[in-house]
Amino acid sequence: MNVDLNELEAKIGYRFQDQKLLQQALIHPSYSGEMNMKRFECNQRLEFLGDAVLELAVSDHLYRIHEKAEEGELTRKRSSLVFEKALAQCALKLGLGPFIYLGRGEDLSGGRAKPSILSDTFEALVGAIYIDGGFEAAKSFISRNVIYGVKEMSLLKDAKSAVQETVQRQEGAVLDYETTESGEEDPERHFRSVLLINGQIVARGYGRSKKKAEQDAAAQAAKILRKGKKDVS
Repeated sequence: MNVDLNELEAKIGYRFQDQKLLQQALIHPSYSGEMNMKRFECNQRLEFLGDAVLELAVSDHLYRIHEKAEEGELTRKRSSLVFEKALAQCALKLGLGPFIYLGRGEDLSGGRAKPSILSDTFEALVGAIYIDGGFEAAKSFISRNVIYGVKEMSLLKDAKSAVQETVQRQEGAVLDYETTESGEEDPERHFRSVLLINGQIVARGYGRSKKKAEQDAAAQAAKILRKGKKDVS
């Protein structure tokens, strides 16, 4: 697969000193596996780092502009910016999809449009920029594409916060997540989360991390609660 890294740099508004970092940020595990590359050569390490950099940059921004906001409010505001669907939309706006290195099967199954792959690649890109140019370069990229970009996306709302708010309106209601490794070979479904309200199963979700599995379960629960359903067990 031929990817024009110079074209991508123009799209994201950042020129890498080391383009190999940018290339690695685009390598999905399905591609590295198909090419018999080592596991650490895909974008997962950069994704891990980018996730942390994103949280710090967004937290710093919110702390400074909301001087009287309490911890809970700041957490909810941050969650509305750095969850999977929001980051996937950021990736779509940048046009990252065509530049991702995917395995043939993942590509044929529509992987370039999957929110999980887009959001993971976006996080890996943040990690690559951080390694290449430092925190200020990464923060500038995040400010342009997340902090101010997501504000224009009125449909985006953190599902976990939405479900929590719904449950809190029911006196005495208790919300809980039970998240475990699913045992499935598909890395996108490695973790399984069950969302319960008052001990009753409302929804199930899957993801490559505990956090993403819980977000998926919350997204399913939000749809069910909006329709007035109680149990999908």
